[in-house]
Amino acid sequence: MSDSAPSAANKPRVRFAPSPTGYLHVGGARTFIFNWLYARHTGGTLVLRLDDTDVERNTEASVQSIFEGLRWLGLGWDEEYKQSERLALHRQAAQDLFAKGLAYRDFTPAHAEADDTSSGQSSAQGAWLFNPGMRELSREESDRRAAAGEPFALRYRVPRGQSRTLRFTDSVYGEQSKQADEVEDFALLRSDGMPTYHLASCFDDADLRISHIIRGQDHLTNTFKHLLIFEGLGAPPPQFAHLPLLVAPDGAKLSKRKHGPVVSVTTYRDAGFLAGAFVNFLCLLGWSPKNDREFLTLDELTAAFTLEAVNRANAVINFTEDDPFDPKALWLNAEHLRALPVEQLSACIQPFFEQAGLDAPPEKLLAVTPLIRERIKLLRDAVSAADFFFVKELAPYDPKELVPQKGDAALARRVLEHAQQVLATIPFDTDSLDETLRAAAAQLGLKAGQAFQPIRVAVCGRKNAPPLFETMAVLGRDVCLARIRQALESLQSLA
Repeated sequence: MSDSAPSAANKPRVRFAPSPTGYLHVGGARTFIFNWLYARHTGGTLVLRLDDTDVERNTEASVQSIFEGLRWLGLGWDEEYKQSERLALHRQAAQDLFAKGLAYRDFTPAHAEADDTSSGQSSAQGAWLFNPGMRELSREESDRRAAAGEPFALRYRVPRGQSRTLRFTDSVYGEQSKQADEVEDFALLRSDGMPTYHLASCFDDADLRISHIIRGQDHLTNTFKHLLIFEGLGAPPPQFAHLPLLVAPDGAKLSKRKHGPVVSVTTYRDAGFLAGAFVNFLCLLGWSPKNDREFLTLDELTAAFTLEAVNRANAVINFTEDDPFDPKALWLNAEHLRALPVEQLSACIQPFFEQAGLDAPPEKLLAVTPLIRERIKLLRDAVSAADFFFVKELAPYDPKELVPQKGDAALARRVLEHAQQVLATIPFDTDSLDETLRAAAAQLGLKAGQAFQPIRVAVCGRKNAPPLFETMAVLGRDVCLARIRQALESLQSLA
């Protein structure tokens, strides 16, 4: 299959179909992104369909969490549906299959609560394929027991003994085949009348004219069952493309139970990832552009994306207990942060100061942002990098940090007292501060680094801080002189 843009009359229609049984998983987010990119690359349509027929496991909190995660990505979609609003259509489709002789009622108590192997784990791997007593039950007997109110599951009558091979070509994994005799008689309706994943998903794909199904590799084995449903519905099967799984460093499939919040999209949002950087990172998990570039804007990703470039090997997200984020994700986020206009970056970090309880006026934060842009990897890092700009009093620090290398407390005092004198009268702009403090260092017979350390620690409360002169200009004369006075008082403890 080619990814080149089709004619206007034959534009692709793809879908993202999450089940609201939990938060938006990073694997689900990547599937959504790949569907979005394919739709935009080909000029097609992206359908968001909430597969919410599993009423026992679905929760409204999960629905909200999924939409919250998708909206944060900022990509959008073209059409939206809920399977729960289409149940009558699913049940009618099941009855149509039954009327055609392609399905039968299974009254077996062990099977009355029908299997729904949406995870891709087929019961054909076990001992059970079909129940001859139910499969061969006469229509009259089946109708009689159903009319008497006996519960049953409705199962697809998979062809048996015909040496039939089910085949499809996957856009990622190539030719796939399986003998029909190896596929169990899977459920279409549960005993409560609710459609299973298989029936609802396939019917909606056919009814909504989905042309390409792009989903996780864990659904690959389901596809053989789905081919049979599409055939029974009289609908041509879509083109399938299964994506490699996302796995932990030990090769295990990512799960909340084993790996915690690192697998949730909102964890990345709350830590201060930019949505564009997160999209960029997820795209590189199982796909790579022809030019092997890693930093890519959304427009560049859209232009470059093809299904042919999706890899077959599982993609690893590297993290540890001490560091929950993949180093490449952090690097990409830092690159995207630096690429933002200062005004936009300042607006992005503003909420993190508010969450920290710091009053960071927008105009002052805008002046601070260029000073810390190269020093942060996550938006939340801005708080620890720049909190001293927005506090009335510095957090306590060790007075020994005021002492420069190869110096003592007396030298630190000399530097700070001299700085106190010269800073009292000069213009308080970056150039004047640079010229004045360098001249002061020379007058004291000190190297710049020796002279600047006590001043930096005094005004910032730390050795590791943004550029000194720009920082002091933003802090202002009064704040700097007050902090230098406090530093001189703290040096008394070292006398």
